[in-house]
Amino acid sequence: MKSDIHPKYFNKASIHCACGNKFTVGATKEFIETEICSQCHPFYTKKEKIMDTLGQVQKFKDRLSKKKPAKAKKTKVEEAK
Repeated sequence: MKSDIHPKYFNKASIHCACGNKFTVGATKEFIETEICSQCHPFYTKKEKIMDTLGQVQKFKDRLSKKKPAKAKKTKVEEAK
């Protein structure tokens, strides 16, 4: 095995979250900044952030209803009659 190819390991790496939470873990970087952690993530806090999906679906349905229906193409048999 090759020596000196692995990065330096920090046993007490400091993690800082945007919500203000700070904790230490073992990592290859000494200082890590993150935007979301287990203290503020909706999955762990059980505080679901509801997205406005109904508004997006309604916009799509409105746009679809405004479209003109496609004209049916006549076949050669219909044209001959």
